[in-house]
Amino acid sequence: MENSVRILISLGLGLLAGIGHSIYGGQILTALPELIEPIGTLWVNAIRMTVIPLVAALLITSIAGSNQSDLIAKLGGKTISLLVLMILAVCTFTLILSPTLLSLIHIEPEAAIALRESAGTSASIPDLPPFRDWLIKLVPTNPLKAATDSDMLPLLVFTGLFSLALLKIKSEESEMMVNFFIALKSAMFVLIEWIMLVAPIGVFALVFPLAAKMGLSIATILGTFILITCGLITLLTALLYPIATLLGNLSLSSFVRSAAPVQVIGFSTRSSVAALPATFAATNNLKINSEVSGLVLPIAVSLFRFASPLARTTGTYFIAMLYGINLSPMDLLVIVLVIGLLSFYSPGIPSSGLFIMAPIYHSLGLPVAGIGILIAVDLIVDMFITASNVTANITVAALLSRNDRNKDGLARTS
Repeated sequence: MENSVRILISLGLGLLAGIGHSIYGGQILTALPELIEPIGTLWVNAIRMTVIPLVAALLITSIAGSNQSDLIAKLGGKTISLLVLMILAVCTFTLILSPTLLSLIHIEPEAAIALRESAGTSASIPDLPPFRDWLIKLVPTNPLKAATDSDMLPLLVFTGLFSLALLKIKSEESEMMVNFFIALKSAMFVLIEWIMLVAPIGVFALVFPLAAKMGLSIATILGTFILITCGLITLLTALLYPIATLLGNLSLSSFVRSAAPVQVIGFSTRSSVAALPATFAATNNLKINSEVSGLVLPIAVSLFRFASPLARTTGTYFIAMLYGINLSPMDLLVIVLVIGLLSFYSPGIPSSGLFIMAPIYHSLGLPVAGIGILIAVDLIVDMFITASNVTANITVAALLSRNDRNKDGLARTS
């Protein structure tokens, strides 16, 4: 049995066992979720320990090892352009479908009042770091501290500049450094293979406590909102499959098999960074040029949050409905475009994708307390967001390397 199938089965078993525990086992095995949860945490920690050395090794070998600075500059520009284009496509998708589907939700006045009252105390909005501070931190004063803090974007900036600097030193010195990072990359991939072998255990240990805690106790209004949002994210993710296979020149069956483990890891960990090693493994399985994936994937993980504009915009529309605020077509357009733009800026705090919307709420007269309602259901929605994001990251790498596969195909047929 393929490991991807084992991981999917483990995900299903974890969900079923957790729900079963919440219904039948709460009185007998109360401490079972707490006993299993550390196993999942250990597995996630094992994944995370490979991320920083892997990102550094891949970037350096992709840039300094290629000796093609013009190609690197062109690929970086294409990557950013493609990310922006895809975010605009997501915004359009959201603007067309979200308001229509949310209008199907029937909100009883009493239920709306109860939810609004609970939002006032369910969560507080922290002070976000000013954009100026975020911008200044892009160039790290201490690269080692950025690596220790898993601050991906500043680390990406330093590693990219360091890689370009290697192209300007003596060839023998540059070759020595590149060979070191080639060996480091190979060792990390071996370590990742070992970690992936126990992925079914890790996924079960992550999903079981979550399902045991949540059970089936979801209110009708919030449940409908979650269903619509997650359904839209699933549909958006499904659209990536024909894009990756037709435009990216990949086999559909290979894409499905390679993406599935990455999606499960993203779903269960809610972290594109934690799924990054598995994402690299997937691109290797799909024969995507390692120089392309080594440069593109770190950029995508640091900047690209494919499904976030859809989820956050749908949540904002829902809050407006809940508070009885009518949004004009221009309001709908402004909200989706601003949230799409802000998706590239994400401070390093939990639920930052929600908290960065507070200024938007202020400017449009929406109640900031409504964000507390979205936080209450963010655990579920964020799972689908991350699974979609990691799928989009693989798709971006496939699109940017399609010419390589086209040449290979021509070579094989000639």
